[in-house]
Amino acid sequence: MRTIFAFAAALGLSAVSLTLPQAKAADAPLRWAYPIYARPANAPMPPPVNEAELKRVPNSTLAVTLERSRSAFNVPDWHPDDHPPAPDVILRGRRSDVEGCAHCHLPNGLGTTILQAPGLAGLSVAYITQQIAEFKSGVRKSAMEKYSGTGTMTFVSRPMNEDDTRIAAEYFAALKPKPWFRVVESARVPTTRTEDLMSVKADTDTTEALGTRIIEVPEDFERTQLRDSRSGFVAYVPPGSIKRGEVLVTTGRKGTTTPCATCHGADLQGIGPVPLLAGRSPTYIVRQLYDIQQGARAGAWSALMVPVVAKLTETDMVDIAAYAASRMP
Repeated sequence: MRTIFAFAAALGLSAVSLTLPQAKAADAPLRWAYPIYARPANAPMPPPVNEAELKRVPNSTLAVTLERSRSAFNVPDWHPDDHPPAPDVILRGRRSDVEGCAHCHLPNGLGTTILQAPGLAGLSVAYITQQIAEFKSGVRKSAMEKYSGTGTMTFVSRPMNEDDTRIAAEYFAALKPKPWFRVVESARVPTTRTEDLMSVKADTDTTEALGTRIIEVPEDFERTQLRDSRSGFVAYVPPGSIKRGEVLVTTGRKGTTTPCATCHGADLQGIGPVPLLAGRSPTYIVRQLYDIQQGARAGAWSALMVPVVAKLTETDMVDIAAYAASRMP
């Protein structure tokens, strides 16, 4: 805690300003940012698939069934040459106890929108370790817990011991983040549906107005389903949002917020335990801003963000996320 207040002093923030607000009831404004359980009750179910059929992805010699691709204790590593040798806690975990981290975060640490799993590559050991501790203790929650992957991470982290945490944190911290989201400004976007715990393009050529939202979909749904660590995502953001976000991020826009570079670095690459923002999922960034603003994400370092996000509107959050995601990691 002493470190937090020293850091706060450097930002000119008072101890009073670090008081966390009470979590508010989740409501509709940012419902779009939590797509896990967004399937309408009357939506048709996807057609049945043969889970025993062998599947392949481009430029890989591996062949696995769809069922195997979903295993949390034997995660397929389609491109092992893209990363250092992965320890057991990453690919296999500990059966019936600790799930392999790559099941959601991928062997290269870039993450997937399945279960809203963010990229971990290049985050510091201290930051990853702290987040695991906060999931385990229950202080890191979501303002829309029912629609978030936060509960899953809380469940997964609890059986992790100190060695599991250390090995996983050191592995992901050593990975180099790479471009993973193609950010596109557009007033209209492809109509989407929810399948396999994420938003995907509907099987039609129809479009819909984006409005004040961000819509992320896989570049190739089947490859993302198989957890192909070379198949990324496209993020549709509102027209003008990247430029507006740049103003907020770099100047704070006349006291609306604190310039992000103060803590996250001029290039948003992160500084020490403060995480990088460049190239990360914009929807994930919006969720974190909103969760902190609502008092749901209440870990040690989150306290520093409370005055930063206090005045942000939904549009501000979208703009900040669009700009950050558009920067190359």
